[in-house]
Amino acid sequence: MTNVQSVTKNDFESQVLESSLPVVIDFWADSCAPCHRVSPILEDLAGDYAGRVRVTKVNVDEEVELAARYAIRSMPTFLFLRDGKVVDQVSGARPRSDFEGRFEKLLAASD
Repeated sequence: MTNVQSVTKNDFESQVLESSLPVVIDFWADSCAPCHRVSPILEDLAGDYAGRVRVTKVNVDEEVELAARYAIRSMPTFLFLRDGKVVDQVSGARPRSDFEGRFEKLLAASD
């Protein structure tokens, strides 16, 4: 069972914008090789931070409106949200340590 939840425009508001937890969104595409390289890292972190950070994925090929809403130009792009507002953003494949630092920063700002 995965700790990363796929979201669509139909449940984006309830799962992301109204979340009581900080949220990380992975904007990805099936044809994106770096997206597939980063996916296992996010899966691991989603498990490590379960109950503290919600990790979600948005397939940009299927959710064009959401990608446009956040001006996603490259993949993967990761948004870090608190209280429904973007507080950090990064594009491209990153090492686990970079994501860990961003997760910790997101949590520290939530306290």
